[in-house]
Amino acid sequence: MQYRNAMPAQLPTTEKGRATRRRILQATSQLIAERGVDRVSLEDVEREAGVGRSQLYHYFGGRDDLLRAVIDTTTDAVLGAQNGLLDELDTFAAIERWFDGLVALQERRGAVGGCPIGSLVGQLAERDDQTRAALATGFERWEQPLVAGLTSMQDRGELRPDASVESLADMTMAAIQGGLLLTQVRRDPRQLRRALDGARAVLASAAAV
Repeated sequence: MQYRNAMPAQLPTTEKGRATRRRILQATSQLIAERGVDRVSLEDVEREAGVGRSQLYHYFGGRDDLLRAVIDTTTDAVLGAQNGLLDELDTFAAIERWFDGLVALQERRGAVGGCPIGSLVGQLAERDDQTRAALATGFERWEQPLVAGLTSMQDRGELRPDASVESLADMTMAAIQGGLLLTQVRRDPRQLRRALDGARAVLASAAAV
C-alpha cells in the first residue's frame, strides 16, 4: 500500500465526515483481510470506499496512520463478534461460556479466517514501534475483561491469593491465538477447543482449595 506522508489527520466534526471515515476504514479492513496489506493500493481503497484521494489525506495522516486505525477497527470487530460473552468473566461458568462461544464462532465460520488481529501481526508488527504498540493494545483490550473477571474472583477468595491474574490471562490469550491458528490451517474448530481445554486446566489449577 503506497501512501505519501501527509498532514496530521483531521478527526471529522460532522456525522457525514464520521460516516466517510468509517467507510474508508471498513473498506481498507475488508480489502486487507481478503488480500493482505502489500496487495492493497490506495486506488483499491478509493474504489471500494467511494472516496477521492483528498478525503484519504484529510482523515488519515499517512499510510501508517491509516493502518493503525485499521488495527483499532479490527479490534472493535473482534470484540463485537463475541456478542456480550466478554461481559463479567468473573466466574468459571462465565469463562466456560466464553470458550464455548469462541468455538461456536469458528464452527459458524467454517474455521476460515483465523484471528483478524493475529493476522495483522505478521504483516504489521515489525513496521514500527507505534504500529506494534497498536497491535499490543488490541490484544490488551481483548484480554482486559478476563483480567478484571479473574481479579474479582481472587478478591472473593475463589482464586489462590498467590495466583498471578495477569499470567493466567496471558496464558489464556496464548491458548486462544494458538488454537485459532491451528483451527485456520487445519480447518478444524476442535483445534481451538483443545487449546481452550488446556487454558481451562491452567485456570482450574489456580482455584482456591
